[in-house]
Order: sequence, then C-alpha cells, then structure tokens
Amino acid sequence: MDYRQSGVDIDSGDNAVQRIKKIARATFTPGVLSEIGAFGGMFRFPAATYADPVLVSSADGVGTKLKIAFMSGVHNTVGADLVNHCVNDILVHGAEPLFFLDYLATGRLEPDVAEQVVGGMARACGENGCALIGGETAEMPGFYHAGEYDLAGFIVGVVERERLLDGRGIQAGDRLIGLPSTGLHTNGYSLARRIVFEALGLKVDSLVPEVGDTVAGALLRVHRSYLTCVRPLLERRLVKGMAHITGGGIPGNLSRILPRGTGARIERDSWAVPPLFRFLQAAGDVPRGEMFRAFNMGIGLILACAPADADLAMGILKDEGESANLIGEVVSGSGVVLGSDPF
Repeated sequence: MDYRQSGVDIDSGDNAVQRIKKIARATFTPGVLSEIGAFGGMFRFPAATYADPVLVSSADGVGTKLKIAFMSGVHNTVGADLVNHCVNDILVHGAEPLFFLDYLATGRLEPDVAEQVVGGMARACGENGCALIGGETAEMPGFYHAGEYDLAGFIVGVVERERLLDGRGIQAGDRLIGLPSTGLHTNGYSLARRIVFEALGLKVDSLVPEVGDTVAGALLRVHRSYLTCVRPLLERRLVKGMAHITGGGIPGNLSRILPRGTGARIERDSWAVPPLFRFLQAAGDVPRGEMFRAFNMGIGLILACAPADADLAMGILKDEGESANLIGEVVSGSGVVLGSDPF
C-alpha cells in the first residue's frame, strides 16, 4: 500500500502548493519575512509607526455558502468572501489589516479548485492591503463528500490604542448610518438554500426574474469589504462604534456594541430592502422578524456617530460614491426595535 491508495495524493498537494505560492506572493507587503511553505508565517511589525499599538485578530468561515460554490462549480468568489468578512470584523474596532492565513480542507485535493479558491483570497487581500502569508491545505479522504471542501480564515490587524473602537462612547441620541450590503454576504444560507432548492425546486442556473440574475449569480455575490469607504471617517474620528451585520442580523449584531442602558431604534423605511431579500421572504413565507434575524436585509455595516458628526460622515461617504442611509438612532433603554416594534 501507499499513501495515494489511501486517498492522499502528495504529488497533487505539492502541485497545489506551487500554484498557491505564486498567487500568495503577489500579496506580500514589506513586512512579510517568510515564504509560503514555511512552518510559520513571519511578519515584521511596523512598531515605529505606532505609539501604543493594539493587535486585533479574528477567525471566521464562509458557512453553507460553500454549497452554492460546489453546486455551480464557481470557486473564485468564496475566498474573497472569507477575507472581506474577516477584514470587516477587525475594522469595526478601527483596525487596519496586516496579514491573513487560511485553512482549506477537502477529501481529495483538486489543484485547479484550490487555485481558484486561493486566487479569490489573494485578490481580496490585495484590495485590502493585507498580506496572505500562509495557511494549511489539508487532504482528508473519507471526511468530506466528493467535490466538497471547507474554509476558515484568520486575520491580524493593528490600531492605535487611543483610536480603538469598542462602543463605550456611544450614547442616546447618536445617529446610526447603514452601509449597503452586496447580497446575503456569508450568512443565512441554510434558510436561503431551503427556500430556493427545496421549496421552489430551482437549480443553480435557474433565472430568477424578481432578482434579475440566476440563483448562483445572486447567492454568490461577494461579501464586500468596507475598509476603503470607512477609513476616511476613522481618520477624522467621526465614528464611535461599528457593527458588522452577520449572523443574527441587525438586532443580533447592533446590540453587541451598545453600552448598558442604551438600545436602538431602526427606521424600516429609511432604506430599500433589495429584491433578493423580498424574493426569499415571499417564496418562503418567512416572518419579518425572522428575516431580520437570519439576513442582513441590505445593510452590511452600521456606524454610530455623534449627531454633530453624522451629516459630515454622510457627506464624505456620498463623495466616495457610497449610498449610505441614516437608518435610526441610539435610545435610552435596551434592545433593538424596528420603528416601535421589537424584532
């Protein structure tokens, strides 16, 4: 017997690593000291740039959005989803990304698929100024179904301690600005798949007139990064706190940054819910409250700003071509309400 007969092809793995090396090297920044394939990724921290630096880290995955990639054969977007999700998770604390690592696990390694997945990661890392310095590609026969894989990402960023955002300064009267999502991002896919594939019996290439796209096209829209549009606001200290709207929706994530004794009121008519969410709600007969808990409903990031800074922040975002909306305000009390109704 040999390893290949057991389901692990070392030569195929080496082939994948050689492809990944070329892709990842293109993302390297001056701080990277190691090559892909080393036992650990090395990064020289730019200590002279910061007076009192705080490292901010996060880890996440793509969830069952991967199922859409498997079904459609489109693998060049989920890597970007992973990077952008992690970038947003540290951005809400004011941090700039430094470097990123990934974990790709599969039953049988397909170099072409791995190259597409990592290519998406590298593209997003480059767009965010973040170095892809390493990771792990695991081949585990018998553990995953044929043609399937799992992804996880790990990011480290930095922010000056005096500029660290944790929501402590948020108070009643502060305005809430919503930035639009590009779709479901990376949450709610278990419900979306049940509606689309089980209830409606659609295929990944089925055209959905209400959405103006195929099922795969609509559900694989890349989870956007908010780093570029938010950076000018952070530089001018116009933001008190931010919430990345992921699993749990607006009520579950906005509440994470509100200090004790404060809640939030969201004005439902302050933004237009995109057609994709309206289609899913109607097709699945999903209650409104459940929609807001399962999906982002068209709002991917919420900023909390002092009343005096909100208009300036909105103006800067508009100048950048961002279609932001004032969607509510912080109030005394607790919880998040939609108009006057609890979610």
